[in-house]
Amino acid sequence: MTILLTGATGLVGERLLPRLLAAGHDCRALVRGGKTVPAGAEPVDGDLFDAAALASALAGISAVIHLAAVFRTPDEALIWKSNLDGVRRLISAVESHAPKARVILASTSNVYAKDQARPGREDDRVNPSQAYPASKVAAEQALRESGLAWSVVRFPFVYGDGDGHLAALPGHAAGAGWHPAMRMSTIQHRDIATAMVLALDGRFDGRVVNIADDLPASMLDLIALGGGAMDASAEPLAAPWALQVDTALARRLGFAPTVRTVYQAAQDGFL
Repeated sequence: MTILLTGATGLVGERLLPRLLAAGHDCRALVRGGKTVPAGAEPVDGDLFDAAALASALAGISAVIHLAAVFRTPDEALIWKSNLDGVRRLISAVESHAPKARVILASTSNVYAKDQARPGREDDRVNPSQAYPASKVAAEQALRESGLAWSVVRFPFVYGDGDGHLAALPGHAAGAGWHPAMRMSTIQHRDIATAMVLALDGRFDGRVVNIADDLPASMLDLIALGGGAMDASAEPLAAPWALQVDTALARRLGFAPTVRTVYQAAQDGFL
């Protein structure tokens, strides 16, 4: 199988690409500015708004994993351009140059309402107000309405392999006013690969699928595992299910995380 990966030099992509190569896949990466990719992967210089580069990147491929996204910026126009317009360009290019290819879109658990009454489920109505999750919902819809073979994989908080995400949590928690008892669904990078193997095999075709490990962890514990500190609190937790997802569908489809909790990851040296 020949796979095109976008976002291959991002924090998720640079950890997923070597695992796809190790699994025996032929991999091509759409990269900007001459960025390097691991040995064995074929780089194509360009981006989602470069029609010629996209045509070249899609030649002969059988699947696309679309990871490229913009989110940590106050520039909402850039978020919408990258996350929605970019997906529309990708869809159009796949329809023209690789119409039989399977397209796998990485999305986010941030699409779910913060005041939900249970962990977010794929059939919940989603209407986020912030630009990043709203742009991902719109991109999901654009892909679903295409005539392509598609799946959407909604990621929770991704960590591990030295990516710095856990170390950055104190700043995010302070900025968002998160409660120390708030629990968040998580996934280690190697189980992004676990899910993508299923998606590439067609197990997720025509579906939106949440993935996460077995146990949401408290913000207090996550920050401590990342080497930080957070003030404790006995104040009531206003939104107990925020940023938690239901993974029953993924498990019915064969997903089983190999790193079952962030505590296992810490014990095994996978942080």
